[in-house]
Formats: sequence, C-alpha cells, structure tokens
Amino acid sequence: MTPSRPYFIRAVYEWILDNQLTPYLLVNASYPLVQVPNEFVSEGKIILNLTPSAIRNLHMGNDEVEFSARFGGKARSLHVPVGSILAIYAKENGKGMFFDEDEIPPPDGAGGEDEAPTKPSGKPSLKVVK
Repeated sequence: MTPSRPYFIRAVYEWILDNQLTPYLLVNASYPLVQVPNEFVSEGKIILNLTPSAIRNLHMGNDEVEFSARFGGKARSLHVPVGSILAIYAKENGKGMFFDEDEIPPPDGAGGEDEAPTKPSGKPSLKVVK
C-alpha cells in the first residue's frame, strides 16, 4: 500500500488555499535528497511558503514536492522528498497536519554506512491540529 502522507499533503494544501490562507511546509533539511537553500535552514529545518504567487511549477507527487521559488532575489529549484515533510499548515493560524519524522524511511543507500534504515512503526502518526 502506498504511504498516505502525499495524499494528506495535497489535501491540506488545497484546504488551506480554499480558505485564503498561506500554506507553509516544514521540512527536515537533513533528510537525504532534500534540495533547499541551505542559507535559510535553521536547526536542520526550513519553512517554505507555498503560496501560488510565491512559487512556480509546483509538482506534488507521491514521492516528492518540487517547485521553483525566489530566495534573496535569486530563483532556485527545490526538491523536497515526501519523507522529509514534517508538517503542512496555515501560516495565519497554525492549523494543518503534522507528521512523524520516522514514518517514511530515507531511500536505500541515502544514509551513512552505519545507519540502519528507519522502519515505520505501524502506528498512526498523524497529528491533526484543529
């Protein structure tokens, strides 16, 4: 069965936009294959504004979220694996969905040699903020 996280991300994104709010994505920037501007990473995480007017070429797939955005006036292409997404929420009120970091393991071979892959616990890991 495919992971539910990408479906929830897309649904919450649409819900936030339907309510004329600003969708923010909280990303674990140290997750393998994440491509974000490192100069904006704080404590290993980055918050990305997904407002349609602030980004271009948004693709929300089952494995990654990709888009282009401007940082410090410079256009950048971002690649965010779904497993690195910790939350999607509205900037204005914090409502959205928060995910367990260990729900989706990093891709094979992406971690260090001594790292064992993280296995999903099988327990529900969604936290819905009302």
